[in-house]
Amino acid sequence: MNYDAYENPLISRYASREMAAAFSEKKRIGLFRRLWIALAEGEKELGLNITAAQIDEMKKYKDDIDFARAGELEREVRHDVMAHVKAFGEKAGSAAPIIHLGATSCFVTDNADIIIYYDALKIVAKKLLNVINNLKNFALKYKGLPALGFTHLQPAQLTTVGKRACLWLYDLLLDYRAVESALSNFMLRGVKGTTGTQASFLTLFDGDDEKVKRLEKAVVKKMGFDKVFSVTGQTYTRKFDYGILSVLSGIAQSASKFSFDMRLLQHMKELEEPFEKSQIGSSAMAYKRNPMRGERITSLSRFIMTLPQNGAFTAGTQWLERTLDDSANRRLVLGQAFLAADAVLEIYMNVTENICVYEKIIKKHIDAELPFMATEEILMECVKGGGNRQELHEKIRVLSMESAKKVKAEGGENDLVSRIKGDAAFAKIHGKLDEILDAKRFTGRAEKQVGEFIDGEIEPLLKEHKDELNLKGNISV
Repeated sequence: MNYDAYENPLISRYASREMAAAFSEKKRIGLFRRLWIALAEGEKELGLNITAAQIDEMKKYKDDIDFARAGELEREVRHDVMAHVKAFGEKAGSAAPIIHLGATSCFVTDNADIIIYYDALKIVAKKLLNVINNLKNFALKYKGLPALGFTHLQPAQLTTVGKRACLWLYDLLLDYRAVESALSNFMLRGVKGTTGTQASFLTLFDGDDEKVKRLEKAVVKKMGFDKVFSVTGQTYTRKFDYGILSVLSGIAQSASKFSFDMRLLQHMKELEEPFEKSQIGSSAMAYKRNPMRGERITSLSRFIMTLPQNGAFTAGTQWLERTLDDSANRRLVLGQAFLAADAVLEIYMNVTENICVYEKIIKKHIDAELPFMATEEILMECVKGGGNRQELHEKIRVLSMESAKKVKAEGGENDLVSRIKGDAAFAKIHGKLDEILDAKRFTGRAEKQVGEFIDGEIEPLLKEHKDELNLKGNISV
């Protein structure tokens, strides 16, 4: 780390080495060189005066990148791509005359960027699968554990801990499907020339349309793809970038929802993120166990969710065949979006590997509210035993109000059950109260829903990708 200059925290603190390498200059310029080799090979195969020796020399030096020399050249020519053309040509001397033949800068920059984004999205996909697998295991373990449900952050009908986890899981399933869709629709810019008309290549091949089309197909195939943008200006449409950012934003939205929920539940002492033996929660309050991981997920997710708007502005302000005001912006936005998403998924994996569940606290919260929720059940059982519905309704209403006052105004415990037990009007169900107040009676189909959802939608996905479920979430700081 350089302590005398700003360091991007996504690199120094949060993202994995794998994702940082995916956006490294070494990888980017290495792709430039692979693209120049693929172009030269395609042009040779279609009859241009390019020798095998020239291509062999390009291949010999494809990984021998002198970044210092390229930097010197860029300061001289003020053009990053031409600096690397010259630096490559200085190494592969015999090939210097044919490197970048017929191409514009966006041949290497746009095609390389797309390949980088594709590889990065594959990393995201794998980590997303591992989070899904962790949550699946958690949901199954606690599928039947009753918990107090909330709407408007007010106590509502019961759910189960596992069912709530399935809410997080379903969001991630939608995200994974969006990632899969995006990956299946990746395509290269291809071989398009300066304004997308392929005029320079048409000239190289003496007006032979078919050779130009065959060249594009050959280059794209050599780079490992089979689809190409059918129409471009000098650049591919920046709406494609917006789509990628939207997918990453979707993951961030899901992660943010999870982290907010976990932070709320940790506040209630029902669930808790992992807390290491030597971890310090507060510099002042030694007893604290702050939800640092959840807060970091929230923070990074918020950053990611702002970035599609930036991509939208870039897509909407491209002039005619292209303008360079997208360049510096895209270097910042796309790379950092992936680095931040990677960091979020690393933390998400880490948290879901070992969520702490405090069952006694969960039960305590249920016990504080369930008597109110069970009044309808109590009423119905009394009516079955011959009681008058209207009279019993009024009695239970009065008892409920008295108990609520004790809880809210006096700070006492919910004593509605003891009040009912002490009222002769409810004598017929006194022996059934424990059965009536069994929390599992109030969770509906939650437990079955967990099993049905996981068996029907999650397990098939994980089975298909079982060889990728081997990651552990890493937090460096």
